[in-house]
Amino acid sequence: MFRKVLVANRGEIARRVIQACRELGIRTVAVYSEADANAPFVREADEAYLLGGAPASESYLNIRRILEVAQQAGAQAIHPGYGFLSENPEFAAACAQAGIVFIGPRPEVIRLLGDKGAAKRAAERAGVPTVPGYTPEDHATPETLLQAAQQLGFPVLLKAVAGGGGKGMRIADSPERFLEIAESAAREAQNAFGDPRLMLERYIAHPRHIEVQILADQHGTVMHLYERECSIQRRHQKIIEESPSPALDAKTRTAICEAAVRLAQAVGYTNAGTVEFLYEQTPDGGRFYFLEVNTRLQVEHPVTELVTGVDLVHWQIRIAAGERLELSLPKLHGHAIEARLYAEDPENEFAPSLGTLLAYQVPHLPGVRVDSGVEAGSVITHHYDPMIAKIIAQAPDRTTAIRRLVNALEQITIVGVRTNQAFLMDVLQHPAFLVGALHTGFLQEHQIKSAPETPPEPVLLALALLEPLTQQRRQLTTPHDGAPAPYPSPWEQLGRWRIGT
Repeated sequence: MFRKVLVANRGEIARRVIQACRELGIRTVAVYSEADANAPFVREADEAYLLGGAPASESYLNIRRILEVAQQAGAQAIHPGYGFLSENPEFAAACAQAGIVFIGPRPEVIRLLGDKGAAKRAAERAGVPTVPGYTPEDHATPETLLQAAQQLGFPVLLKAVAGGGGKGMRIADSPERFLEIAESAAREAQNAFGDPRLMLERYIAHPRHIEVQILADQHGTVMHLYERECSIQRRHQKIIEESPSPALDAKTRTAICEAAVRLAQAVGYTNAGTVEFLYEQTPDGGRFYFLEVNTRLQVEHPVTELVTGVDLVHWQIRIAAGERLELSLPKLHGHAIEARLYAEDPENEFAPSLGTLLAYQVPHLPGVRVDSGVEAGSVITHHYDPMIAKIIAQAPDRTTAIRRLVNALEQITIVGVRTNQAFLMDVLQHPAFLVGALHTGFLQEHQIKSAPETPPEPVLLALALLEPLTQQRRQLTTPHDGAPAPYPSPWEQLGRWRIGT
């Protein structure tokens, strides 16, 4: 087992990895930007080193500086978390060249699966169902793509070969504007990924997004840990995830999980990963199609941990250290749902809400887990993702899990920034969500709009007291005899008043 691991990330995932390392008896090294100097994860690590300025390019994406710190600190391995360098094959290769273990798949596997076209061809060779489409080996011109689209039949979906997160993705309903749409998608793909290549797929209206968690050791063992449903998305970004999917019966669950394992075996996958699928509901049941592979830990991994009892971060580290995956397939225990709590303004197109968290308090409730990277006093900046916390509820059944999650969200207190707290509660309590009628266009279909947020009454009261007390403190002076000046109570300062009636 490693003696020391560097965590090449920030926020809640850095805290999550530090916690797992501590449980395994491993010392941790945090790296941070100037903006994160006072972040909780920096204090919680055994050692911490400054990388550079606030921009990710100067800090969390600086491969040379991260490896320099790892060698200086004597770290034997690096955990990349998710985002930043977690799916960067050059970083994984640089770690190997420096004699440091990258806690993730091998560079060549990351590179293969990071190319959507190559990944789709690998899935087809492994006998995994894929969406009918056109996947060129090399760059295809818009005119070539148009010919393929006409043969495939409209509507079609254009996707960036090197893409993710909805970048370079467009729907074309007819041939008339196809060339214009393809050129726009190629420009966005070039700007986002440095690669303008596009591929085509038949457009599936209202699919569900279902992903399978896999683990694979370095000795040839590959296993799945069931599926997660991630259909509630905004701009192709997940905001609510759950396990198991309410759509799958036992037969379909077995088929989709076995397909994920088959693909992982075919490409020589190691460590943790997620095979993602689109699920199309049909009159005769449903069909699933391969979408992509995320070669890292997922943001939503806690729901799998809660329904299986398997610590995924522990196993990431143990597999990277060469241990065998001596783990039998666990039974599913109830249902788990996760909601991503963001500092964003639902009334302003969900734009990030920047500022200082003047107050931040989360409840401690049975069956509820909170993974958070912030505390009161933390600053939400434009440099990083504005996620405040992941709230996860687990219960014997889906209905109870939803109620627990809503109850937990109701009891969270945040002052200083706007959040999607009320919006999440409205989604979770929507009649269509409650019956499991989910698809990736759910939010567009139902147009859920929440009422403006109002802080809880105790918070409003505390803020009302803050200003007069602050003013009084400024006015106080020390008497000539050196005795401390009397400090008036709120009752003396504000006059006659009382709480309630």
